[in-house]
Amino acid sequence: MLRFILIIILFILSLVNFFPVPSQSTWYGGIAIPEFPWVFMLVSLILLIWSWYSKKLRTVSMIISIITFVILTSPIVRAYNVGSHLSEDLENSFGVKDSDMKGFHQGKPYSFFQMFTGNGAKKIPFKTYHFAKPSGVDLTLNFTPSAIPGVRPCLIVVHGGSWKRGDNSEIAAANNYFANAGYQVATINYRLAPKFPSPAQQEDLHSAFTWIRQHATELKVDTTNFVLMGRSAGASIVLTMAYTGKENGVKGVAAFYGAINMPWSYKNPDNPLIMDSREVQRDFLGGTPEEVPERYIAESPLFHINSKTTPTLLAHGSLDAHVWHIQSEMMKKELDKHHVKNYLLTIPWGTHGFEYNLNGPAGQLSMYSVERFFYSVTQMKK
Repeated sequence: MLRFILIIILFILSLVNFFPVPSQSTWYGGIAIPEFPWVFMLVSLILLIWSWYSKKLRTVSMIISIITFVILTSPIVRAYNVGSHLSEDLENSFGVKDSDMKGFHQGKPYSFFQMFTGNGAKKIPFKTYHFAKPSGVDLTLNFTPSAIPGVRPCLIVVHGGSWKRGDNSEIAAANNYFANAGYQVATINYRLAPKFPSPAQQEDLHSAFTWIRQHATELKVDTTNFVLMGRSAGASIVLTMAYTGKENGVKGVAAFYGAINMPWSYKNPDNPLIMDSREVQRDFLGGTPEEVPERYIAESPLFHINSKTTPTLLAHGSLDAHVWHIQSEMMKKELDKHHVKNYLLTIPWGTHGFEYNLNGPAGQLSMYSVERFFYSVTQMKK
């Protein structure tokens, strides 16, 4: 009976590959199961073999185990499908070809074997610097130097966490990856809501820019060549900065599953079992859309797009239950309307945080896309 219970549990868990997670407590499974598929496929095979040698509920157990195994392989199959046209899509969007990529980079959109071998990035130590102290809050950034010597483009990374939690240790492997690819990488902390609502986060990002410019010589940063990357709340922050911040030298912005239309988000809240998204917005923006309408507009990147908007790469999972995928669809439509260079990488099985494992199916597709996008705006000859 234990065997059959385990089979049923694994079958239910496998469904996160096709349906949004129903609650915050199941969200972690929504990340782990599609991005470490071989682990769960192995468990499924063990249960299948166990069922083969058992008599009780043998047939039904084997049928469910086979179905579960097939479901668990779906991120791998679909990653190859997305990857089959990704190189062409990125070339059409940004003019970058695989043959343009030199030095450390991911050669293929997705490789099954990379899940076991890794991406080959060498560990590069980072240093922590104090860059500002607004309202008595000591703000730090972690700086990972480029593996390529000399003055290099600078990537500034902003973490997520609903604007009220988290820090710059988020998915540190990605920072290390881009340092291997030749970027000086600065990952910043910022003041958190609700104690420090908007526009504190934009002010802190401006302060980080100022500090980096002041120390550009010692850090070997090309101050005419910045790119930005953020996840979730961090994505909203970097998009707003890129579109309205007037910081010189920002060549591109990569945004993972960020909220881009604050009034729309408030009218279309998340499943309350995931989180109280309206409370999150009130904490961040200092009130409701009726109380502080100017803040909701100011922090909505969608409303600041024009023909001169910074080139943008969006990445979003179709099954995201924290920030609906339709927001990135709206963003792409508006960018296209103004003829802004952009691309939306959609992960059909992806939930919020889908790129957590850089060597998983969604992680590989993400790194492949972002590194080519960054190369196209910072290093490719026009």
